[in-house]
Parts: sequence; structure tokens; C-alpha cells
Amino acid sequence: MNRFASIAARASRQASSRAVANRSFSVSARAANAPSSLHTFTEEEEMLRESVRRFAIDVVGPKVREMDEKENMDPAIIKGLFDQGLMGIETSADHGGAESSFTSAIIAIEELAKVDPSVSVMCDVHNTIVNTVFRLYGTQAQKDKYLPQLSEKKLGSFCLSESSSGSDAFALQTRAERKGDHFVLNGSKMWITNSYEAEIFLVFANVDPSKGYKGITCFIVDKDMGVQIAKKEEKLGIRASSTCSLNFDDVKVPIENVMGGEEAIGKGYKIAIEILNEGRIGIAAQMIGLAQGAFDKAVTYAFQRKQFGKVIGEFQGMGFQFAEIATEIEAAKLLTYNAARRKEEGKSFTKEAAMAKYYSSVVAQKAAGSAIEWAGGVGFTRETGIEKFWRDSKIGAIYEGTSNIQLNTIAKFIQKEYS
Repeated sequence: MNRFASIAARASRQASSRAVANRSFSVSARAANAPSSLHTFTEEEEMLRESVRRFAIDVVGPKVREMDEKENMDPAIIKGLFDQGLMGIETSADHGGAESSFTSAIIAIEELAKVDPSVSVMCDVHNTIVNTVFRLYGTQAQKDKYLPQLSEKKLGSFCLSESSSGSDAFALQTRAERKGDHFVLNGSKMWITNSYEAEIFLVFANVDPSKGYKGITCFIVDKDMGVQIAKKEEKLGIRASSTCSLNFDDVKVPIENVMGGEEAIGKGYKIAIEILNEGRIGIAAQMIGLAQGAFDKAVTYAFQRKQFGKVIGEFQGMGFQFAEIATEIEAAKLLTYNAARRKEEGKSFTKEAAMAKYYSSVVAQKAAGSAIEWAGGVGFTRETGIEKFWRDSKIGAIYEGTSNIQLNTIAKFIQKEYS
């Protein structure tokens, strides 16, 4: 049993013990049904937060600068994520996962981002997108085959974007032609996260262009079926996270690898739309973790650095800036936690996810930029790692739906409500 699964099991036993004890006392209905704050987490979730925090500081932290400069994810970090049980957080125990909450995944993403947003997004895409597609849309045979691998050893990748289909995701040109008991895929993908290290790919291709987006189908493609890494991008930020272009040249994919089975042919667009809404909460979590990480480093420095006879953090002008950013980070956290809980409760969360993703990316850029200024000259150097947070923050306004796409989504909800 991995470490996180052990934590989850222990928390469950403790909760059961408390439940038995609580039956000995009278609890008013009002108290029992009272709403809780958005910072209320289960014991399991709190234990996970502490476990991930320690892993991020002790294991990831020492390797952050080297991975950033080499633009490469250390294989030991990937193995560590699997060993810690952080790559199957919501996956059932029967499939090797921790069988925990969606909010647990959000907490893990947030805590990893406080130390390295590159590691965070690897965990994020694998959990909130790849694993979730299998759990929600896969056939039982697909779940049984792939979820244990994704929980224990193999990294997943989600392949939707192309050179001509970024924000307009359904303009994709990759084709899938059926030939008997298999499909033949031809085309290319761009900006694909985790793709350099991944072994399992979810590839979206159109089986019938005459039907437009209703021909789009999701395929499960193992790397050894012929996935080609065409180009690894050299990026401004999240450099250790791989972002590659992929080629598919006459790649044969068996019919049983259509996500959801034959009846799901032509329904890939539904998978893409629904899963990206969930994924946006993951990116929001990455951004709030990043913002907090930059804030923590810079403010700690500000209360150590002395000028004019006192630490610079004591100057009123600095204090006001700290207060403003701290408030904005807290607001972004609450938007993110709210979207996560709504998703768990089965409520609509598309608008809330868009708000969380948009605002968290704005706050992350502002917090990271301010952190550099608070630290002065050393903040501008690579030594402190503060400047890396700013470089990493820029992607938040771009991937999993640009800020303009999020604003457009929110505006449509407002129009629907008021018109």
C-alpha cells in the first residue's frame, strides 16, 4: 500500500471511531447541519496536505533549480509521485488508487506548486484529466487495464491541441480512418503536456470530418503503438514540465481502444468539453500554490533584510503591499475550493471553474511579480528561485483555456441569468 493510501485508510478508521463516540452525546440538528467555511477540510485531506508539503520541500525542493535549467523532469521525482500515491488520488483502491476526494487532488496540486509548478502540472494533468477521463468515460475493461498502470507506474497525457486548433479546439485536423477491427490515426498535436515522459496518450481525432465536431473521437494510444515525439518546446516557464509536438503516422489503434467503446465513436467532443471544466480547477490550484510559494519566499526575506535600521517588512509601504496580495491570494483560494466542492457535490461548476482559473492566474502573476520587487536585486537573480515563480505564472493565462476564453464563459452565464 502506498503512503497516501495508508493515510486515507488511517483517517477513515479514525473518523469511524469518532462517529461511534459521538453517538453518546446529544448534538442539535442546527449544529449538525450548520454550513462550514471553505477552509474546512476532512482529516484525510489535512493529512494529505502535510504529507505532500513534506514531499515537496524535502524531495522536490533540492532539485527545482537543476530541473529548470536542464528543462527536464528528474525521473526520480516522477517515481516519487507514484510511490507517494499521488498519481491515483481519486482512483479506486481496486485499481491501485487512494480512492480519495477531488479536493484532495486539488490540495496536492496546490502544495506541489508552492515548491515547483512544473511538478504540480504533471500531477494535475495526470489526475484531473487523464485519470478522470478513464474513470468517467472508460469501459470496465479499459478501467481494469489502464487505471492500475496510471496509478502505479505510467504517466498519462491528454492530446487535444493542434497548430490550427488552440482555443478553437474542435477545428482539429487529426484523422482516424476505420479499417476493420482497428482505426488508423494520421495527424499531429502541439503543446502536449507530459508527452515526453508519458506512456499512455488520450488522442482526439475526427473519424468523419463531414460531421464536424460530431466526428471527434477519443482514442487510447499506448506509446509503443507508434507515437512520435516531433519537438520538445523550449519555454519561458514550467521548463521541467515537458511540452511537445507529436506525430501520428499510420498509427494502428484497436477498436477496443476507443474511449468508452464503439458506442462512444463521435462523442469525443463531449469528453473534451466536460473534462476541461474540471481541469481548470486544477490549473487554478496550481496558480494559488504558485502565488503562495512566491509570497512565502519574498515576505520571509523581507523580514530578514534590514535597511535604515529596521527590517524592510516593517515599513508601512511594504506592509500594505503584503496585505493586498495576501487578500487576493485568499480570494483566489476560496474561488478554487468552492469550485472543487461544487464539483464533488454534483452541482454545476462550469462558471465557478472559469472564475477560479481566471482570477487565480491573474493573482499568480501579480504575486510573483511583486515578490521579485520585494526581494530587490536578489529577487531578480536565479539564486532565490523567486523569479522562476514569475516565469511559471505566465502560463496560467494561456493553457486549459486562455483568460479571454474564461471571461467569455463567465459572460455567457451572466447573459443567460439577466437576459
